[in-house]
Amino acid sequence: MKNISAFAIALFIGVYSYAQQSYEEKVADSVALDEVLVTSASREIQKRSEVPGSIATLNAKSIKETKAFGIDQLVNQVPGVFMSTSRAASNEQHFMAVRSPISTKALFLYLEDGLQIRPTSVFNHNALLEMNDVSFGRIEVLKGPASSIYGSEAIGGSFNFITKNPTEKLSGSIGFQTNDLGLTRYEFEISDQVSDKLGFYLGGQYGQREDGLIEHSDYEKLAVTLKTVYEFSPTIKWTTVFDIVDYRSDMTGSLSENDFNGGNFESDQTFTEREAISFRVRSTVDKFWNDTNKTSFNFIVRDNRMDQNPSYRIRQFRNQGQLTGFGSGELNSNRFKSFVGLVQHKLDFSFANSSLILGATADYSPQDYSAETLDIIVDPDTGRNIDFTLNSGDFILNYEANIFNYASFLQYEISPIDALKVTAALRYDGFEYDYNNLADGIVGVDDAVDNFNNLTPKLGANYNFNTKTGIYANYSQGFTPPQVSTLYRNRNELRGIKPSRYNNYELGGYFTVPSKLKVDAAIYVLEGENTLITLRDENDQFFNTNAGKTRSYGVEYGVTWYPTKELSLTHNGSYAMHRYVEFFDSGIDYSDTDRETAPNLLGTSLLTYRKDFENHFGFNVTAEHELVGSYNTSFENQIDNQDGTFETAEYDGHSVFNLRTTIYYKSFEIWGHALNVFDELYAARASFNRFRGENSFTIGNPRAFHFGAKYNF
Repeated sequence: MKNISAFAIALFIGVYSYAQQSYEEKVADSVALDEVLVTSASREIQKRSEVPGSIATLNAKSIKETKAFGIDQLVNQVPGVFMSTSRAASNEQHFMAVRSPISTKALFLYLEDGLQIRPTSVFNHNALLEMNDVSFGRIEVLKGPASSIYGSEAIGGSFNFITKNPTEKLSGSIGFQTNDLGLTRYEFEISDQVSDKLGFYLGGQYGQREDGLIEHSDYEKLAVTLKTVYEFSPTIKWTTVFDIVDYRSDMTGSLSENDFNGGNFESDQTFTEREAISFRVRSTVDKFWNDTNKTSFNFIVRDNRMDQNPSYRIRQFRNQGQLTGFGSGELNSNRFKSFVGLVQHKLDFSFANSSLILGATADYSPQDYSAETLDIIVDPDTGRNIDFTLNSGDFILNYEANIFNYASFLQYEISPIDALKVTAALRYDGFEYDYNNLADGIVGVDDAVDNFNNLTPKLGANYNFNTKTGIYANYSQGFTPPQVSTLYRNRNELRGIKPSRYNNYELGGYFTVPSKLKVDAAIYVLEGENTLITLRDENDQFFNTNAGKTRSYGVEYGVTWYPTKELSLTHNGSYAMHRYVEFFDSGIDYSDTDRETAPNLLGTSLLTYRKDFENHFGFNVTAEHELVGSYNTSFENQIDNQDGTFETAEYDGHSVFNLRTTIYYKSFEIWGHALNVFDELYAARASFNRFRGENSFTIGNPRAFHFGAKYNF
């Protein structure tokens, strides 16, 4: 035991994980509201019926039954969430939409056990590449701004991936998965309570794709998670979680409209790629002073590196519309380390069932970033990028930036009457970017210290008619400061970037009949100011700018019905509008128009039959339908037909059916997935290229079959 404790100490003393309590046997698929426990709204365990917001949970049973081999298969079961990826090409690289258009913007906060996976302003969209989904014991999705507790980037939603706890007895599993898209994946887990005080969980995976349906779509990923829980006494618990992820992927890029519609799915890329290695260690010491006072002391260390030859930076040169055989690109590298401390104290009062949460956090993350130009060789006959030369020392950017984020927050809850819970929260964030240009006089801007700050409130209330029915309302603010590389890349091009701020107004309700029916619905309005969007410049290069004012509003709903004990029917959907309120581009007024890549309609339906027999034998079968409505890919009336008329480019949306089944007998499980059963041609995302005057497509999943097997001990 001493050796194990010494090993845990050697993993540093790191981050928060009180929210890591095992809920697997506490939460069923459909139970009374006062039995559903969540943590994402406050980093403290509380009842779902006390959270004035739209929050959804996927418990251990749902995760096990889904047999997901991608995070999207899990989170897309949440109403209003659309995580889009291509299993044929994109290798876990993805797009996300929650109360927003489909994009890679920093509008979603990704947490592990209640703390950010990446620091603010360092492109947190890549955080999901740096996750180990084998270790997920529970997932909570809190939609809408959560900046009052978590700070910036919690705009559309916050995704909290809660790691598995040690089991009471020695247990584990080994598994294997494969499909006809070229993927193979190996998994393992082992867990035990080795003494009265110490328990551990260890889980990992290795996956790779080779020789898939699309050329230049290989990838490899190794991910391992170690968690230790040590109880010094009944009032002191120390939890440490260690993650390491090693990831490399080809970057296939998008397809032209002719290739997409003509069935030519071969990528134009032959050398673009992304490599990442991510190390995190997090620890929490929970101290229960008495029945009404508890303090969590948290510390985190991150060490990340991501190197890219990115497909989205490749530009092919043309002369009068014809390829010249040459092009340009870039090679970039982003490295950061983080040292984070967070202290949170909860005090329960004896009057009106009230409580107060106080906290403070500091995150110091020094970052190095460099980007150098590439000369690209293009085959004019095929349009493929076949080779490149690095122009060493020809920097686009080369800088160091020390990022310091400090914050304090409080949240007060009170129940003036038993049925009513009122929640008020306030957080102050300060940011300092200390920018040091390492290419002075060559490229970039002068050294600078940029400061951003924000005061973020939240006010909400729950009224519960009984343990089965309740309503809530809330007002919350959210904000996001500029990403560091975006700020200094765009400043070099004389385009200023401002922080984006959002105001969210929400009304919702929930209803459940245990083991029969579960309903959750919300309507919302999300007002954005200085919303960050991506445009193309006169050289066909992407750049970011603020869009003035935007507005998203809609309804989200989830319904699960159990007509029998064995059969369940679930439909999760949303209908929303995403509009520019005030926005000009290139002198054209796009105010009061629909935003691009913003489907109005999203939906997922699941029909599941489960059957358990004697002798630990059983099976389940699920039919799944994914619906994405049509959306504009260009600005409204952006296309000039040169005859006095204008058009808007569109994507027609798609409707995809999947099947999955699992058979288990004693310690063995086998399962199969049929993806895109009717082999519909669809895009994970479509966008408009105004220089080519056509849409570009990220190819969706063709019809494919996936198989897996696992032995549990």
